[in-house]
Amino acid sequence: MNPPRTEAQDEVASAPSGSLPKGLALLELLSSDDAPLGITTLARHMDMPKSGVHRLLQVMRGLDWVRQTPTGEYECTLKIWELGQRVANRIDLRGAATAAMRELAEQTRETVLLSILDGVEVLYIDVIDSPQPVRAHTRPGDRAPAFYMATGKAMLAYAPIDIIDRIVGSLEKLTPQTLTMREAVEHEFERVRRKGYAINRGEWSGGAHGVAAPIFNSRGEAVAAISVGAPGERMPEAMMRNLAPIVMQAAKRVSRELGHTG
Repeated sequence: MNPPRTEAQDEVASAPSGSLPKGLALLELLSSDDAPLGITTLARHMDMPKSGVHRLLQVMRGLDWVRQTPTGEYECTLKIWELGQRVANRIDLRGAATAAMRELAEQTRETVLLSILDGVEVLYIDVIDSPQPVRAHTRPGDRAPAFYMATGKAMLAYAPIDIIDRIVGSLEKLTPQTLTMREAVEHEFERVRRKGYAINRGEWSGGAHGVAAPIFNSRGEAVAAISVGAPGERMPEAMMRNLAPIVMQAAKRVSRELGHTG
């Protein structure tokens, strides 16, 4: 059965600019049908020459958005699902973490941060600022190199080996506390897995410390981390160890909201 044509596909098919809107419409068309589609069917629904559809498909195939079946038809890869899942997890995560973040902020009176791992960086998606005049200044949307941050370490401890290889290959000695040797990095990750939390001893700027714990989804994946951060003079390592249990409890609370039962 041929998939129905949408108004959006009508609009992009007649757009004067070329491949981006047509490529997006092609993805929408392929994802709307349960079965793979051939070039002739796609060209008819896109109101495009078969040669133009074929060129688009080859570009998208090279980028791993579509694949060709043994019978010569085309279908979406799981990449489109992975992208949607990442966005969905990010949206659900903020709502799931709100109560735990507020409670943690009230308990500590320090800055509370929620972050996800994006490649070799942490992306902060929610922040509750400390009421104290001297505090960490981080905003939602800010990024930082993952291994230098407590939240980054908390997630990287469960990351695939190829991500670890990229991290180790790009580490710089930014402060005296920064770890750069692979053996030290792997030992740090083993400590995170064993103890359940990660700390930042001033490895990024020297002035900011933090303690973080990983957040797991229903599949047991470390999809985010929650942390408490403060200037180093207000949060020495002994204080971070004291804060670790309540940070881990907050992370477990959010993990349960995401369906994690481990």
